[in-house]
Amino acid sequence: MRFFQPILTAILILAASLVVFALPAQASEQIEAVVMEYLKAQTAHFPGETSFTLGKIEGASRIAPCNTMEPFLPKGARLWGKATVGVRCLGPTPWTVYVPARVTVRGRYLVAARPLGTGHALEAGDLLEREGNLTALPQNVLTSTSQAIGKSLKNSVAEGQPLRHDLLVAPFVIRQGYKVRLVAKGEGFSISSEGRAMTNAAEGDPVRVQTPNGQIVNGRALSDGTVEVGY
Repeated sequence: MRFFQPILTAILILAASLVVFALPAQASEQIEAVVMEYLKAQTAHFPGETSFTLGKIEGASRIAPCNTMEPFLPKGARLWGKATVGVRCLGPTPWTVYVPARVTVRGRYLVAARPLGTGHALEAGDLLEREGNLTALPQNVLTSTSQAIGKSLKNSVAEGQPLRHDLLVAPFVIRQGYKVRLVAKGEGFSISSEGRAMTNAAEGDPVRVQTPNGQIVNGRALSDGTVEVGY
């Protein structure tokens, strides 16, 4: 019996060490599963086909077992291209780790079908669709013709150049110096009057209007050229 006791002790120590080494691997798998589900949910509205690659989880070998994990996006981070997702344990022993990830989105985007000059109002024939990795392009690249048609270019673009939201100007629905209708609405009332626009404005833009008595009011341009005034 004395002969077997050292062997039994060695077996118990080996078994304990296997459990210790198994915990980090299990924790890493749980964290990865939580992060993947979070990424799928947060990017479900992205245009195109989305895929993810996770990097090494630093500190996973030192964390305690966790009953409930909560994923979150660190302040200033975004799920586009190279990203970071945080995971915090809510108990029984709180901890936080950060998981590096890469978010890839393959989808369609718009390019100029030919060289286009400043001020050009875009039509369907000016646009071509391309397919590729959207995360390798500016985040504000256009992905639908409805985002472009009818808008004008702030700058000239070359043939094949990806089109971006910041390159476009929406058409004016209100012109400076023209008469406009003012509408003010509140609970149980609606007031309408006229004024003269002091600025140009596209739909949704702020606009200043001078009333017949000389008062200056601020409002928001509506699609029909009306100015909505807050009350």
